[in-house]
Amino acid sequence: MTHNEARSHWFKEGAIGLGVGVLYGLTSISVGHPIDTIKTKMQGQHGFERTNMFQTFVKTFQTQGIRGFYRGCIPPLWGSGIFRSTQFAVFEGAYTFLDTPFGKSTIPLSGGIQIRVLLAGACAATARAVIETPLEYAKVRGQVNRSWKLRNIYTGFGVTCCRTQGLLCTYFMLVDSGRRHFPEQFKRPILGPFLTSGIAATLAWWMVWPLEYMKCQVQSGYGSRQISVITRMRNIIRDKGGFFALYRGIWPGTIRSFLANGISMIVMANAQKKVSEWGLRN
Repeated sequence: MTHNEARSHWFKEGAIGLGVGVLYGLTSISVGHPIDTIKTKMQGQHGFERTNMFQTFVKTFQTQGIRGFYRGCIPPLWGSGIFRSTQFAVFEGAYTFLDTPFGKSTIPLSGGIQIRVLLAGACAATARAVIETPLEYAKVRGQVNRSWKLRNIYTGFGVTCCRTQGLLCTYFMLVDSGRRHFPEQFKRPILGPFLTSGIAATLAWWMVWPLEYMKCQVQSGYGSRQISVITRMRNIIRDKGGFFALYRGIWPGTIRSFLANGISMIVMANAQKKVSEWGLRN
């Protein structure tokens, strides 16, 4: 579903997704980590709580220099390749495996989205959350200048899993919808994949942003670890100015999501095309 190539066996599609997903992940981190650092500082570090995106950028540059924007980049740099390749491998394998009458039946009131898109997205999200949680924990701790401990690497797994289910299911359904309603746009080698993935990822992030905020709060160690996610959300709504306080950091997150996912999809789409040209799907 994330490419235009003729499909082969489900296992082979999964293996190909594993390979090209590495390129997607590495590209995403290379493009987006500096912006992600600003977002994380706004969400997870007490000293940056009352600064906006520009002020956070200036303060980081003044106190840490350029290197400050790349703090914590090593875990996600190699980890992003792993969990994003896994998510695409699981999604493409499950999506192709469910090429059945049941899998191809549509979800009511969804505008034609097939059941296999949702099921494959849920499988991909579960696999990603298992791998991503320790890597995100190490990354967030690095970005807010705090040490991390091996025994705590699954801190925030519950909220990360919920966030990732909403994120990936929404993302894949939006990509599927875009491909079906604007097929000629997706066939364009650069602009089509860039806009499709960039817009889909950004809208998906907007939907799950409060959970992303809570994940950063939990993994950064801000506040007591005994406080539940629901209680954290209630406290922020009460103390920080209402529901939209849960969308702190949304603008750097939006910029990062649109650019990183758009550019990454260009790389992955062209890699999928090369795989077909080299005969690896035969």
